[in-house]
Amino acid sequence: MQRLDLTLATPAENVALDEALLTAAEESATEVGLLRLWEADSPFVVLGRASQAGREVNREACRNRGVPVLRRASGGATVVAGPGCLMYAVILPYEGNPQLRQLDLCHQFVMTKLRSAATAAISPLESPQIDLQGICDLTLAGRKFSGNSLRCRRTHFLYHGTVLYDYDLTLIGDLLGTPTRMPDYRENRDHADFVTNFPSTAAKLRDAIIHAWDATEPVTDWPQAEVQRLVQEKYTQDAWTWSR
Repeated sequence: MQRLDLTLATPAENVALDEALLTAAEESATEVGLLRLWEADSPFVVLGRASQAGREVNREACRNRGVPVLRRASGGATVVAGPGCLMYAVILPYEGNPQLRQLDLCHQFVMTKLRSAATAAISPLESPQIDLQGICDLTLAGRKFSGNSLRCRRTHFLYHGTVLYDYDLTLIGDLLGTPTRMPDYRENRDHADFVTNFPSTAAKLRDAIIHAWDATEPVTDWPQAEVQRLVQEKYTQDAWTWSR
């Protein structure tokens, strides 16, 4: 599997790159999977494709703090990313894995890999209970540290998400409103009681995720022109960000 270690300069470029990588995989009809790892150096908010911005984002707080708000092309809930939040994306072909067209099996396949990586990224002496809850959340003692989302295309799919390990958790409550949809296990808890940091480091998590996916082939080529097109035509446009 290929690996791209790349954090671009702006939140819009980083969000656009995941979509551009999926498009490139579709166009090339590659049967080789790709893992991308990155981490932003400042906070930003990312709405899910169907998220309701008016409910899920504290727009005034974001504006006052200079925190960008974007909307991604995949589903899932609104998240706050930034330093202390490792981001990953995998682009995988259906060729050779037709069962992954079934959404439940797709979620199970990817989240099993991520759960295995998280387990490997901590000391065996700690051995906290890592659970898969909701559709695609990873939790410690019922508190979420990883949220994930999926976008399916004709021949490939994109699965990407977050792993909180040293994040300023107060930002989540300050910048986000009440989610439109909540998993049952949340039990109406507010953000402060619902999220937590995973007890590991960026280096250990990166190594464990790379090992879990056997992403041993580093690549440096990426769809620069498509990223810039998406940034200009989509990810910096209010008509896209505030469409819901």
